[in-house]
Amino acid sequence: MSKPISILGIFVADLTFRSNRMPRQGETFIGNSFKLGPGGKGSNQAVAARRAGAKTMFITKVGKDTFGEMAMKLYADEGINSEFVWEIPKNSTGAAAIMVNEESGDNAIIVVPGAADELVPDDLEDAEAGIAECAYFMASLEVPIPVMQRGLEVAKRNGVPTILNPAPAAILPDEVYGLSDYFTPNETEASMLAGIPVETVEQARDAAKVFMDRGVDTVVITLGENGAYVRNSEIRQHVPAFDMGDKVLETTGAGDAFNGGFAHALAEGMPLIDAVRFGSATAAISVTRLGTAPAMPYNNEIQQLLDSQNTQ
Repeated sequence: MSKPISILGIFVADLTFRSNRMPRQGETFIGNSFKLGPGGKGSNQAVAARRAGAKTMFITKVGKDTFGEMAMKLYADEGINSEFVWEIPKNSTGAAAIMVNEESGDNAIIVVPGAADELVPDDLEDAEAGIAECAYFMASLEVPIPVMQRGLEVAKRNGVPTILNPAPAAILPDEVYGLSDYFTPNETEASMLAGIPVETVEQARDAAKVFMDRGVDTVVITLGENGAYVRNSEIRQHVPAFDMGDKVLETTGAGDAFNGGFAHALAEGMPLIDAVRFGSATAAISVTRLGTAPAMPYNNEIQQLLDSQNTQ
């Protein structure tokens, strides 16, 4: 196993409601099912990376409550290092309301970070010893932007390559781009941040150039069923998605699955395009299952899908 991956993010309890369609504004609508489970982008990414085979360290804050207990049990069960998961008694653990359209698999999500909003930049200084020992550091935008930026700075200061998944999309300080060795928006986030439409591979190519001009080393724009577009100083390549056909149940957590698998693959020393394909395979399997963290596949499943595609 390679050096560990450190991931900064949040844990939230996912309260998932499934129905045949989304409710209209002002409408009370009877759904089909409800489930409570672990979620949060960073937490999902940590589970995805760990199940993919990476030694994983997670950095966040949770409350001393039932949802916080759920988080700590998750990390213990999955074998994720929770040394820098701080418990904050005065605040509740985050929660997310997820509405899933069972007809299409589409989803809409409201996230309340809770205790994770108590993260401050100095917390990343406290975690520096752990970050410094890692192969990669990954962050998203569910934590306050100054906290995310300090995490990137601490990693760079210690020679640790960085991955920024700019989700949910928010306006970023200019210097954040230069701190991002790998920048992994989806098409919606890429469009918002680049200021141009990103619906096709050609448009993704243009957006990737915008991000590189701002200082990013490598851009990976995920495009859902259209795969991913990869660009750096040497590579400009579209990577097709894995076609899971009618096996797709829901897309919640697919981006987290991609990023966790991608980070593991990079830590294992895979070439960039192979790492993107590994992340894509991780995401492809995750969308064939219900839920977020529980849907993340294990390394042998990912390898099986990759091997099946290679033999076709």
